Amino acid sequence: MSEQIDLVLERTLNAPRDLVWKAWTDPEHLKRWFAPKPYEISEMELDLRPGGIFRLRMVGPDGFDTGHGNPGCVLEVVEGEKLVWTNALSPEYRPAEMGEGCESFPMTAVITFADAGDGKTFYRAVALHRNAADRETHEKMGFQEGWGLCADQLEELAAGLGADA
Repeated sequence: MSEQIDLVLERTLNAPRDLVWKAWTDPEHLKRWFAPKPYEISEMELDLRPGGIFRLRMVGPDGFDTGHGNPGCVLEVVEGEKLVWTNALSPEYRPAEMGEGCESFPMTAVITFADAGDGKTFYRAVALHRNAADRETHEKMGFQEGWGLCADQLEELAAGLGADA
């Protein structure tokens, strides 16, 4: 990782790691927290295996719509511990075409989960970029605020999954 070209969000979430993992890896749960409100995910596909699809459609009240979204590729899955995906590749490791807006630059997300004690999870999301310009674009789009709000929403959903058990 490079501070010059990558972005990092770290949080201790008040929910156990297995439920945070479940909220991250079940497409129906992902749809409920992965977009910073008032935006929402209207479509979500996730094939949780290396080479599998990671695709979403985000829409907002201001008319924002990613369309059907370029499908990304899952690169690595370590059950309960790590999920890595990229928009630089399409499913089955095929080169992807960059789109507009959120999909205008290649990025790889490295998401890790660790027990933090007392039923909490240390959550780390790293966005790897090709260069400083792509990092700056992502930062100006609101990486810290948007991904931070999503982490709050993830925590709320995961904690609620425990309450439902």
